[in-house]
Amino acid sequence: MTTASSLSSLTWPATLLAGRRYAVCGLGRNGAAVVQALLNLGATVQAWDDNKPELPEPLSTHPRLTLAPLVDLSGMDALILSPGIPHHLPKPHPTALLAQEQHVPILSDAELLWQVVRKAGSKARFVSITGTNGKSTTTALLTHILTQAGIPACCGGNFGTASLALPALGDDGVYIVEMSSYMLERLKDYHACAAALLNLTPDHLDRHGSMQGYLDAKAHVFDNMTQDDLAILGEDASWTKALRQRLTEQGVTVRTLAITQAVPETEAPFLPGQHNAQNIETCRAIARHLGLTEDQIAAGIRSFTGLDHRLQLVAQADGISFINDSKATNAEASFHALRAFPKSLWIAGGTAKEGGIASLAPLFSHVRRAFLIGRDAPLLAETLAAHDVSFEMSETLEQATQAAWDFARTQEALPILLSPACASFDQFRNFEERGTAFATLARRLCAEVPC
Repeated sequence: MTTASSLSSLTWPATLLAGRRYAVCGLGRNGAAVVQALLNLGATVQAWDDNKPELPEPLSTHPRLTLAPLVDLSGMDALILSPGIPHHLPKPHPTALLAQEQHVPILSDAELLWQVVRKAGSKARFVSITGTNGKSTTTALLTHILTQAGIPACCGGNFGTASLALPALGDDGVYIVEMSSYMLERLKDYHACAAALLNLTPDHLDRHGSMQGYLDAKAHVFDNMTQDDLAILGEDASWTKALRQRLTEQGVTVRTLAITQAVPETEAPFLPGQHNAQNIETCRAIARHLGLTEDQIAAGIRSFTGLDHRLQLVAQADGISFINDSKATNAEASFHALRAFPKSLWIAGGTAKEGGIASLAPLFSHVRRAFLIGRDAPLLAETLAAHDVSFEMSETLEQATQAAWDFARTQEALPILLSPACASFDQFRNFEERGTAFATLARRLCAEVPC
């Protein structure tokens, strides 16, 4: 997300990293983008992927690229591991062990972006967003607010464009980087002028060993911050206390949010729910820190249309709304969605995370009827039955959407909410494919309603 007019004329020198040597392990979306960016900046690269050691033409035949197993990293300036490849828990990848033995830094491409921007002489500012849920909406909303106000800004990282593939920004630019815990473990000099840790619920514990390990990884978002910077803790919870104290002792300005209600629809028409109020308030605070006026901030929030698959209104007919929240791949994310609607027809299921949907029990009163799909539908059904929640087994998304539509047309015209609380891999390639299928089904059903 950028403003084309302000970014198109600025590029980094093609020799900026001349003489530097980098190893890249993992050639998925992130790794391939890193290889391309490093070559564009004049670096020499050796890259490998255990599963698919290949890159498209003409990249694969570039004279400064070697596609070969990473058996010796001596002389390398850094190893860039794709985010999904572990360097510690549950078991370090052999290339990561080799880097540690040969004293080669293991970095994320966000760290490389920081180094490139500063080496090029740009004073562009950096903003970092992390948390278990809400990262992408907050990242995209802040970028929208800035660009609407005429500030050159772009976002990427864990969301959208790989960090190092982001365009060049001058002194007046702002990079908004969504940070996963995996990326945050591999920072060195990266310094954000504002950073937010939105929330923290159990996730990726196999990579971090425990909740404390997960928090420690997330807390790297505040590394290298000074008294001129702003740190935001998205909630006042037990995990924030020690972190707030440490940051305060460090001299960093800390703001802890305590959100209790949703933002009025007139102020944020496409961002319903209390969880989005947290995202909005985070963006307000950071935008103020970056020098925007209240009017500029309000205009950006009001005009933001939201992200696909995140409480997205995809179709509407006869007073019945179809809400695509396919990004809700765990119970915590679905908690926010169910809370946003006093009553709904809930489509849920797929591959359940540990604990299933038991944590959603306080919001089961918001569910008029559930329509369960996917591999772990029986597990979800047990929980719903134990709490006397009306449900039916629909098996597939198509069957569930049709059944919910029939119920809404004949019994009670309520929102039809796809917020699965489960991963999608049992029936779909990813949550995007699942959400797109739901939107297609919803629009088809609405199209059948006479005007």
